[in-house]
Amino acid sequence: LFVIIAFKVIKRKSRVTCKCHGVSGSCSLKTCWKQAPSIRELGQILLDRYDTAVRVKINRRGNLQLVKNGKKRRAAQMDLVYLDDPPDYCRYDEKSSTAGTEGRECNKTGHGMESCELLCCGRGYNTFKKVVTEKCECKFVWCCRVACKTCQTKIEVHKCK
Repeated sequence: LFVIIAFKVIKRKSRVTCKCHGVSGSCSLKTCWKQAPSIRELGQILLDRYDTAVRVKINRRGNLQLVKNGKKRRAAQMDLVYLDDPPDYCRYDEKSSTAGTEGRECNKTGHGMESCELLCCGRGYNTFKKVVTEKCECKFVWCCRVACKTCQTKIEVHKCK
């Protein structure tokens, strides 16, 4: 269903783009084609649809019927719909096999999905130091190998409460 909606969005958002050919831009020959929206634009449209997805139930006739504020109507063709409420991904739930976010490493300064603000679901986070061992000062040794030292660095790690 999601793929079908994605293709419909591509079809609706495709635009005709033209380019002129000719001496000094005279446009003696014009080439036109349909251009699909950028991946970024398509992704944003689909994310907006996902964020506004509506709950439905199946009526006696087997049709999807929106359940919203007690009012019932049929789902529109471009609506993303769901039958069951999603689980609370913030908390451990054995029934839906969700691990929750407690103990997950997060990004204190980030603003995306991995940010502590979003990932920790408002519970806050703990900060601690961690020693990381990694290869460093690597050099190419003639012929055909790379020699590295092993370095240890202390980093700050943040984990959801």
